[in-house]
Amino acid sequence: MTRDSSASSLIVGGAASSPRAPLPTLPPLSLYIHIPWCVRKCPYCDFNSHTASPVLPEQEYVDALLADLDQDLHAVYGREISSIFFGGGTPSLFSAEALGRLLEGVEQRIPFAHDIEITLEANPGTFEQEKFVAYRKLGINRLSIGIQSFQQEKLKALGRIHNGDEAVRAAGMARQAGFDNFNLDLMHGLPDQSLDDALSDLRQAIELNPTHISWYQLTLEPNTVFWNQPPVLPEDDTLWDIQEAGQALLAEHGYAQYEVSAYAQTGRPARHNLNYWSFGDFIGIGAGAHGKLSHPDGRIVRTWKTRLPKDYLNPAKSFQAGEKDLTNDEMPFEFLMNALRLTAGVESRLYPQRTGLSLESLAEGRAAAEQSGLLQVEPSRLAATERGQLFLNDLLQQFLN
Repeated sequence: MTRDSSASSLIVGGAASSPRAPLPTLPPLSLYIHIPWCVRKCPYCDFNSHTASPVLPEQEYVDALLADLDQDLHAVYGREISSIFFGGGTPSLFSAEALGRLLEGVEQRIPFAHDIEITLEANPGTFEQEKFVAYRKLGINRLSIGIQSFQQEKLKALGRIHNGDEAVRAAGMARQAGFDNFNLDLMHGLPDQSLDDALSDLRQAIELNPTHISWYQLTLEPNTVFWNQPPVLPEDDTLWDIQEAGQALLAEHGYAQYEVSAYAQTGRPARHNLNYWSFGDFIGIGAGAHGKLSHPDGRIVRTWKTRLPKDYLNPAKSFQAGEKDLTNDEMPFEFLMNALRLTAGVESRLYPQRTGLSLESLAEGRAAAEQSGLLQVEPSRLAATERGQLFLNDLLQQFLN
């Protein structure tokens, strides 16, 4: 899921005066399931994750997840799920038995698309061959493996529990377990990382032949150990060199960039993430999970769930911590901050289909963005130029009052 949480405070010029039409069709529907526990909290991580106790409350948490889903069912009646994503934390800490009961319960409540994509996040330090064979038998058909680096000193600096050899073995075990579709999560711009270090990590990842690579720069986020005790990160010139050389290396080996930090072999982009970036709908269940649901009358509602696991599991507390109807002023920015991350952007007609607002409501900002060389001059698409991809915040500023 994207980390940007500032969208609701920004106003898009021209939108307030545009009436919102009923949505002609509802977008695809996904399900995000948050498993909040991990073996150890990493110093760079700002996600809702908590160090696991020796015994996880698997059964209680699955019960809570299904009860949480029950409360959202009224908003998605008659729809089917096109993708499921287990995020965390480290979802691979849960047993196949627990995840199987959960998936069975979900499918009893909402029908699955015949070609549903089901992704499980996993860390190399939690890989057990028997467990992952069982995951595959459940219908989980895609893994996202949190490698971050293959180099021991970098892994130690990042607080990871695995080593480079375990990272390599994890990819092999995934394939042996029957996963022919998996992502490797890799960071660059790590403490004291050189260009050669970064390219070495990428070459090792490419050699493992994943279908997808998420390759993104380490950033220092508030409320993390790294924010309070910043490590020494590479200079800007080195970061730029890493970005340019890394993208060229990925392209050379058949990994096409389709989003700011996502690269995939032909036909293998992450369908769950594509739905998210194209302003699709998703139910979010689990501690701290966020959701976004469209309604035929044009209302679009964002929801967020109780954050702390102990509160989420407390029957006296509500699963839902809050909800917000998106206003006309907020809607265009909410759409654009996701859609413009895609290298190809989206078809212009998707904007009125997903927001209920007219394209004319973007005319002033669109003209300014095109004139500044940040947005492609292409009436049928909303897409950033190469420069716009590099300066996405500047591009989005063109749509503010």
